[in-house]
Amino acid sequence: MLQFLRQNLTYSLILLLAVSCKSYQLTDVKQVLTTEKTVENLYFSSSEDYVYKCQMDIYKNHVSGILIIKKLNETTHRVALTSDFGNKLIDFEVSDNGFKLNYVLPDLDKKIVINFLKNDFQQLLKRQYPVSESFENDNAKIYLSKIENKAYYLFFNKENNLLKQVIYTKNNKEKIDFTFDAKKHIFADSLNLKHKDFKINIKLFQITETE
Repeated sequence: MLQFLRQNLTYSLILLLAVSCKSYQLTDVKQVLTTEKTVENLYFSSSEDYVYKCQMDIYKNHVSGILIIKKLNETTHRVALTSDFGNKLIDFEVSDNGFKLNYVLPDLDKKIVINFLKNDFQQLLKRQYPVSESFENDNAKIYLSKIENKAYYLFFNKENNLLKQVIYTKNNKEKIDFTFDAKKHIFADSLNLKHKDFKINIKLFQITETE
């Protein structure tokens, strides 16, 4: 993991900063009226630890480890990533508008790596979304939330009302696709995080389940 971060990640991310994605647009949906003022992602709302097997594919590199997410209060989560052998790689606290680095392995202490993790987990752990517009298709209720130059499309399964997908866009460009598989509103059994402008894919699979 350390070798790939040193040799490939920094170069590849800088190289692609100038590459923009296509504008994101919903297709095959109809606009509907809604009384919802806000919608929520409750998957990380429990006070219990969320423990996942983490697999990361970044360009041609594959790494794995254990990811632990803990809710500290209503606005902040603590995130720790260890190797498969239990060695701590990084430990940080994150909220919508804040980030505190508690520990990072020296070889990972690079600004571009920290910013990459900060942004991904700020988006993943965001809980409340003000509703700007609402749509639906045959399978999902879709809520659009606009916050400054960012927009979020939240897809809720019509059958069980569970959050299935969040599309995060910035300046109308699709940035990250979060896809969830869940049986409960407060716990995602698995998560697929896929960047649209970088060849980065993170998969999480539950190890322990919250009650």
